[in-house]
Amino acid sequence: MPLFGREAELRVLAELIDGPGDRSGVLIHGEAGIGKSALVAEAVSAASAAGLRVLTTTGVEAERNLAYAGLHQLLYPVRAGVDALPAPQRDALRSALGLADATGPSAYLVGLATLTLLAEAAADRPLLVVAEDAHWLDRASADVLAFAARRIESEPIGMIATLREGGRSPLQDAGLSPMPVDRLSDEVAAELLDSTVPGLAPEVRTRLLEEAAGNPLALTELSAAMGEPGGPGPVLPLTERLERAFTARAVALPARARTALLVAALNQSDAVSETLAATGLILGSAAELEILAPAVEARLIELAIGTVRFRHPLMRSAIPAASTLAERRQAHLALAETLREHPDRRAWHQAAATSGADEAVAAELDRAADRARHRGGVAAAIAALEQAARLSEGQDRKALRLLRAAELAVESGSRDTAERLVRDAQALDLLPRRRATAAWLLSGFEDGVREDVSRVPELAELAASVAADGQVEPAVRILLGAAMRCFWSEPGPAARRSLLDVADRLPVPAGDPRMVAIAAYVAPFERGRTVIDELRRLAGAAGANPEVDRYLGSAALQVGAFDLAARFAAAAAPGLRAQGRLGLLPRALAVQAWSWARIGDLATAVPIAAEAATFARESGQPFMYGLATAAQAEIAALRGDHGQARTLADEAERVALPAGARPVLATVQLTRGLAALSEGRFDDAFAALSRILDPADPAYQLALRAYCLAELTEAAVRAGRTAAMRDIVRDLEPAAASTPSPALHIGLRYARAVLAPNGEAEELFTVALRADLTGWPAERGRLHLAFGEWLRRQRRAVESRTHLRTARETFDALGMAAWGERARQELRGAGESSPNRGADAREKLTPHELNIAQLAAEGLTNREIGQRLYLSHRTVGTHLHRIFPKLGVSSRADLARVLRALT
Repeated sequence: MPLFGREAELRVLAELIDGPGDRSGVLIHGEAGIGKSALVAEAVSAASAAGLRVLTTTGVEAERNLAYAGLHQLLYPVRAGVDALPAPQRDALRSALGLADATGPSAYLVGLATLTLLAEAAADRPLLVVAEDAHWLDRASADVLAFAARRIESEPIGMIATLREGGRSPLQDAGLSPMPVDRLSDEVAAELLDSTVPGLAPEVRTRLLEEAAGNPLALTELSAAMGEPGGPGPVLPLTERLERAFTARAVALPARARTALLVAALNQSDAVSETLAATGLILGSAAELEILAPAVEARLIELAIGTVRFRHPLMRSAIPAASTLAERRQAHLALAETLREHPDRRAWHQAAATSGADEAVAAELDRAADRARHRGGVAAAIAALEQAARLSEGQDRKALRLLRAAELAVESGSRDTAERLVRDAQALDLLPRRRATAAWLLSGFEDGVREDVSRVPELAELAASVAADGQVEPAVRILLGAAMRCFWSEPGPAARRSLLDVADRLPVPAGDPRMVAIAAYVAPFERGRTVIDELRRLAGAAGANPEVDRYLGSAALQVGAFDLAARFAAAAAPGLRAQGRLGLLPRALAVQAWSWARIGDLATAVPIAAEAATFARESGQPFMYGLATAAQAEIAALRGDHGQARTLADEAERVALPAGARPVLATVQLTRGLAALSEGRFDDAFAALSRILDPADPAYQLALRAYCLAELTEAAVRAGRTAAMRDIVRDLEPAAASTPSPALHIGLRYARAVLAPNGEAEELFTVALRADLTGWPAERGRLHLAFGEWLRRQRRAVESRTHLRTARETFDALGMAAWGERARQELRGAGESSPNRGADAREKLTPHELNIAQLAAEGLTNREIGQRLYLSHRTVGTHLHRIFPKLGVSSRADLARVLRALT
């Protein structure tokens, strides 16, 4: 039967089928019964006729708590390809699908394995992936599909998903083109009705058109109710009216058919064998397929080989709602008995059949939660633990399960769920240990950015009390969480001292990497010497533990050891990638990009910052996204792309300002100061950079305020604010006395030389240039530029040229266009011309392309690059085909040569 009034939608779907890969796909959304499934059926039929391979999965409400149930359904036809995947992907996907044991496979590794498998399936012919009723897919499957949807841009793969109005799914944020499906117009609705139910009495036809209001399912399914004595009954919401119509059909079935239909509705599978087996247990005799024939005749279900499917999801929910509690309980128990070889599903049916406390069933759900978590299904584990808590005997067991579920919710970023679970736990009569856990658990979100800073001393007290109770490890975790708040916010000196007091009393060695990080976050200057000594000692072990390397990189950032920060973060990234820990990876990448930008290695920083922003956004970390975006803005300003710098800075500020994320706001002001400097707006530059040092300003950040002294000094001198700058230098001298912070001392040496009277300046410039600036090329370039400018003002033009030439060459090599132009201008003033600088090869590429190009130049294959960047190897190949012409090369060898010439 043709679809009425859906010509525009069908055209869009036809375009997707004709050119999968030109767009990632479409998300069809609308109310129940609006025709989403009919559109999908037309698309699947057209795709099959066009030679596409079609893989489908359908969300079922009863399966929402079964991890990767939807993914298993989708990939079952191509399961033979799993064994050919790279080992980490293969093991992760096999574990997720319950085919092998592994410890907590990363959802991102499962996503990459799925993407690779889909790409391989599309190698011979294009592929269409269909996910119906995405709002009912289990969260783990939905996350994997969203991950894949974001990355099929260059693959011969199209995706169609359907979502009910008001439903939520990760696929909504996966780049699928939205396709709203509205109700039919009056004319089209009448045409549809007349074609499906001809010959209706005029009054019934009018009433039906009015009641259905353009909903196709209502037009075709409510006609029977309209013909009943008394009409359709009271006016109800459309969904409820449809459910009543389906219920009326079910009630009219023979008793044995109703029983079988109820079992089928409650089962989490379409397997007809399970439905018949459980029905037989209820009836006391074997149930054959014929028992379902009346339901088929009533157009409630459809039977295929081995499966029973409801013609519409509303039927599946209407039938249990019309049954008695005793009937539902009996059906759940029969299913539980039938599913002894499926312990997770069995546990949920046992729970559904249990009304009061039952520790045995709660323990089964506990085990189901462990299995779900083992397979990476965090959402399923949370649901199982929450249900287990409902059935727990004893308040302590209930509290333990609620808090375990809340901890998983924190790990997965589900803030609303975690807050609700903690509230439920706190409403119980908790033991002291449970109270402590509940008190600090929520602090894991966003490093406490949105929390009141008064929480910091509270957490210090909590850590002390937990440690006094003999729980040292939890105390360290609490203290580390509190310390990170000192990076994102400013709790004040008293709060910082309280954290140090607790840290100093903990029975943990000072050289423990976690204690080093705590000291760096809390007291970057006061404890700077100790922290830097420990960081240098621990640098020899970098690469052994990526999580340790990640927070040591952050610690090095706090104390201005940007070279060490970049080193630790670079060591952390490969391990986090290999483990698929995309929650932690953007943190390491953001620190790495921020540090390389400060050092001046923009070519390295550009792709890393872009990747950090992408992964932070995908993993739901707004403030890490803000920090990575701010780092991108700073890089753009240093490269002289001021329009892009402003756009990125505004975006970062939009994210950070409402929550007061200080390091993001500080980097935004640094960006604006850099742009203003290179545009000759020196008053604006000084104003922007001074905000980072003002304790009353939201951009103030205790550590970072000391690490942009060269820029601030430059702005102050040119804006005529040298007296104010001398005060700033004087205020920072005590901090410099307590820490060997490289960034602070480099900045102070620069400031002293630039601010010095003429009689002292030359010696101070010489001292500054003699310092070890290995690994700090931008700072060396700034010193040569400033010294050359000073020499030219002293009418020593010939001497100035050497320094200005060095500065120009340094900034050109680093891609710092605005600073390079300043060196050129000064050289012209000193009587020497400079060749014009054209855009180098790296500047012709987007950050994403530059990342791929650099990896290809290092000799990585397309597959290896794809594994590194969470892309399919075909997508990598497509990018390289675009990169080669941009750079004027035709091979990987040429690519390596061109990029090597720029380093």
